[in-house]
Amino acid sequence: MKPEEQGASLHQAGQVPRATPRTDSWADTADDDGLPPYKALTRQEAQELIAKQPTVSPWRVVVVQVAVGLAVAALVWLIWQKKSMALSALYGAAVVVVPAVLMARGMTSRFSSMNAGSSAVSFMLWEMVKIGVSVVMLMLAPKLVQDLSWPALLATLVLCIKVYWLALLWRGR
Repeated sequence: MKPEEQGASLHQAGQVPRATPRTDSWADTADDDGLPPYKALTRQEAQELIAKQPTVSPWRVVVVQVAVGLAVAALVWLIWQKKSMALSALYGAAVVVVPAVLMARGMTSRFSSMNAGSSAVSFMLWEMVKIGVSVVMLMLAPKLVQDLSWPALLATLVLCIKVYWLALLWRGR
């Protein structure tokens, strides 16, 4: 009995699933999603692609976060005329800005961009530092700000965090 016939008889008996023979070659013109296979870029093509994808400086994001924090604190002062609320809003901005400054400094250092592996590890490290500093600052808020207004602090914090979304818009598509 030939192997194909043996496989067919086993399949009929319910013991082995029947495999469909593959008729196409290994050199597919499209992958499983119907997309053409990737093409390695030349150095010039890679540089052109990078030029089309502008990056946003982390320092620009930090500057805009500071501006948003100051604007919200000024608005809080104008509306409620309470120093404690304005200081709470400023502290909320600081909870976002101080860790962002630490991370931007760490990520733009020469050690963090040595290679892809060190960049990834550096990013994770500085992100953990950023989260840790933010949590500690929030825990210290009641002790550092007299008559703390949590709504003012949290509203400013959220608005300053939303600046990261603006950075994505600055990049374009």
